[in-house]
Amino acid sequence: MTTFLSTILLPVLVAAVALVLLFGLINMMRGGSPNRSQTLMRWRVLLQFAAVVVTMLAVWAMGR
Repeated sequence: MTTFLSTILLPVLVAAVALVLLFGLINMMRGGSPNRSQTLMRWRVLLQFAAVVVTMLAVWAMGR
């Protein structure tokens, strides 16, 4: 389980956070919809929370 969390799930979540952040920056630089920026920000925060939770679970599982 630790291997799955730390080598598969965590990199996927970090990549998803980076991708959503990039989309948000592109939307902001192009002068896109403020509603879309808010939606992307909410998704980024949610994905960051998930990444932190998975990180803490992996650290906890390694210590067992």
